[in-house]
Amino acid sequence: MTHDLYGSKPTKVRWMVFGSLLALCTVNYVDRAVISICMPAIEADLQFGPAMVGVILSAFFWGYTLMQIPAGWIADRLGPGKTILGSGLLWGIFQIITGFLNGSTGFMIVRALLGASEAPIYPASSKLQSVWLTKNERTRGAAIVDAGSALGTSIGGPLIIAFLAWFGGWRGALMGAGVVTMAVVLVCYKFVHTTPDTNTMINAAEREYIDKALKEEYESEQMASGGRTSLGLPRYLRSLTFWGMVLGFVCYDCFWYGLMTWGPMYLSQVFKVNIMTVGGSIFIIFGCGVIGSFFGGYMIDMLRIKGYDSNKVVKYALAGLGIAMALSMYLLSTAATITLAIVYMSFAMFCEKWVGATFWMMPAAISQKDDVGIVAGAMNFMGNIGGTIVPILVGLIVTF
Repeated sequence: MTHDLYGSKPTKVRWMVFGSLLALCTVNYVDRAVISICMPAIEADLQFGPAMVGVILSAFFWGYTLMQIPAGWIADRLGPGKTILGSGLLWGIFQIITGFLNGSTGFMIVRALLGASEAPIYPASSKLQSVWLTKNERTRGAAIVDAGSALGTSIGGPLIIAFLAWFGGWRGALMGAGVVTMAVVLVCYKFVHTTPDTNTMINAAEREYIDKALKEEYESEQMASGGRTSLGLPRYLRSLTFWGMVLGFVCYDCFWYGLMTWGPMYLSQVFKVNIMTVGGSIFIIFGCGVIGSFFGGYMIDMLRIKGYDSNKVVKYALAGLGIAMALSMYLLSTAATITLAIVYMSFAMFCEKWVGATFWMMPAAISQKDDVGIVAGAMNFMGNIGGTIVPILVGLIVTF
């Protein structure tokens, strides 16, 4: 890595950018977790049955899924910074509105709007990978971002329980989460709206390092694509690589959203524990997911840096982790105590978030520079179809 004219070492501003994205994604998932943590109280207060709970939990994904491709297109055209700012402020507002609702129809509508407003965060984050990180750093960058999903769900349990106590019930907890969201978005905007060329904190050495690596990468891509920086989404839809990525991500999302939306209810109803115990259990389970994300991102990048074939590294990692996740879920079905259930779910979450970090580096790896946002959005669109279906299916299974 080069040094600037004064001999100073390169700054690490690119990791500050991704630290900000970690904060944003953490808050994003605190906002998603709040409804699951509060749902037993909401169900008791408003008399929702299990089937209706499943529909309400699913409603978030209707808006979130439908907005994925448009959100990716917006991130490519307007830039990730402005996209994240508008998205974050809107999802804070909708979270606050949820605290005023009294009926199932209102819950479904506002949850769908909340999902739509949260849709840009991951496509925009993938876009920032292609702006700030070299190809040998992107799995770590994706791991930092995706760790926010597990971290937000993990700390969301204790935090929302605290909000329930501080603000007098589930309505205050929802409103408090919305206010925190908007505050964090405004703080993080300082970092995520810049590029290596416009950021005032980066020094010449880091800028040169990033520019040189990205220039080599994109020159190679342009040679392969006949000089174009964009191929358009239809071209990717004819690629087996794209569809392999998408199908794997569908399985990943079905697992993730099933556990995230119904995990708290499962622990509460099967093992007859109170909300404090549920919150502590969720903290442990999803905390293991944070560790898995960081560990997996580091391992994948280090193996690539050491010269291992990146395609084989990704293929074998995903295959082994998928088998481990399936085995964990089978063992969970036999768990006789809450301790065993937490152990099985924690191990599954460790493996699952390693998988997530691997998937979220792929759009920047397989896409042309101007297509990263929309390819990431398309991947997340397909994956989140599972998110719309799984909560409803679980609710119906519980009902019957």
